Amino acid sequence: MTAIAELLIRDDRTIRDALAVIDRNAQGICFVTEPSGKLVGVITDGDIRRSLMAGGALDRSLTEVMQRKFTSLPVTTPVEHIQAKLNATVRHIPLLDERGIPVDYASTRRAHRIQVMSPQLDGNELNYVTECLTTGWISSQGAFVKRFEAEFSQRCRSTGDRSGPTALAVSNGTVAIHLALVALGIGEGDEVIVPDLTFAASINTIIHAGATPVIADVHPETWTLDPAEVERLITPRTKAIMPVHLYGHPCHMDELMAIARKHKLYVVEDCAEALGALYKGQPVGSFGDAATFSFFGNKTITTGEGGMTLFRDPVVADRAIVLRDHGMDKQKRYWHQLVGYNYRMTNVQAAIGVAQLERLDEFVQAKRRLAAVYNDGLRGLGDVTLPPEAEWAFNGFWLYSCIVQEGFGVKRDELIEKMMKNGVETRPLFYPLHEMPPYTGFIRPGQTFPVSTRLSQAGISLPSSVTITQAEQESVLGAMKAIKHTRQLHTEA
Repeated sequence: MTAIAELLIRDDRTIRDALAVIDRNAQGICFVTEPSGKLVGVITDGDIRRSLMAGGALDRSLTEVMQRKFTSLPVTTPVEHIQAKLNATVRHIPLLDERGIPVDYASTRRAHRIQVMSPQLDGNELNYVTECLTTGWISSQGAFVKRFEAEFSQRCRSTGDRSGPTALAVSNGTVAIHLALVALGIGEGDEVIVPDLTFAASINTIIHAGATPVIADVHPETWTLDPAEVERLITPRTKAIMPVHLYGHPCHMDELMAIARKHKLYVVEDCAEALGALYKGQPVGSFGDAATFSFFGNKTITTGEGGMTLFRDPVVADRAIVLRDHGMDKQKRYWHQLVGYNYRMTNVQAAIGVAQLERLDEFVQAKRRLAAVYNDGLRGLGDVTLPPEAEWAFNGFWLYSCIVQEGFGVKRDELIEKMMKNGVETRPLFYPLHEMPPYTGFIRPGQTFPVSTRLSQAGISLPSSVTITQAEQESVLGAMKAIKHTRQLHTEA
């Protein structure tokens, strides 16, 4: 949050000086003090704009423009009384000591931070977890694990598929990918094509499996794996393609599946960020030989940590079941057929997952509503590229991510910093894989990644919790607008 010192300016300074202070603090206001430190006025970016439009000079004394009638309160005022004074007109209140010197301030955006993500856990989560605790079934042996798997499988089945894929609940989304790869027999000597713009778990699991990742640039319109790049990168060693449905938007699955059939490749869908998204009316995760999901605390549904792996081939699924449980024979306890892993999900996690899955449609619709609010607000602001939604896609909008264009006037990293000063948490898009030290060795000679580089450098994700209110979204949009307009004013000055 912005400290009080960043909002103060002496009354012997000019409008130009006040504008510089306002640009730095990103609050749209500064407090004017006498040499003794006593507060004598406030000046906003609106006051300055009106002065300039009326022909006022930038070197004019700020005391000629500042507001001498303003709301202030003693710093000892109870919080509830301070909050009662804040409204759409009074957005900042200087808090004064007994000498009239500002020592703190309150604002509509300083009351609490608007987080990028927070889960909603007010359904049956507590009831189901309580059942686990009262019955003693808290580890991976419990009814909720099987129930979660069965219900999740049904949510991810394609039209005409009555039974759905085999679903295996696992301890997190990263091991979900690793389990899919090793169960399919992908390992040393094999290549797996992965998009450049994705979270590191996608590529890390390929390396953990002993295979070689091949990094591909993404499509400029959908930000997901570019089929043309995939086709170009296939070699005799290629064994699989890993489409990542990024930030909730589906990949170009028809094209990718056609490439896979042509070259006899496996397809492992990374759906960690896209539960609830649809490609041509079919759920993501229903296309590939395997599909993986994450239920980390910031995902569309959560189990705290946790994941799910789907398999189309029952034989591969049976192998995965053994691998998930230390490689132990399903019929002969403590007899190990394979070198396996402990990738099991607990019954307590699954209980939360069942409760969350009951509300998946509600959560996805909330995501789409918040995306509509942001889209409307950012179209009016201008100089921002909205998140993609192809005509064939139903975007789940896990994170509302947009691109800050050059005309915005504030670079992405500076915008993130200024938004935080307004109590708004944001995030940059993922760094491209090819830029990070562990993965530079997988870049092929002459290979470039112009699309993922451009998106990563200018992309920002806004608060996207299903719990966000429209008033909070308006506050986010208001902060972006004020930051842009103040910078424009400062630049023109």
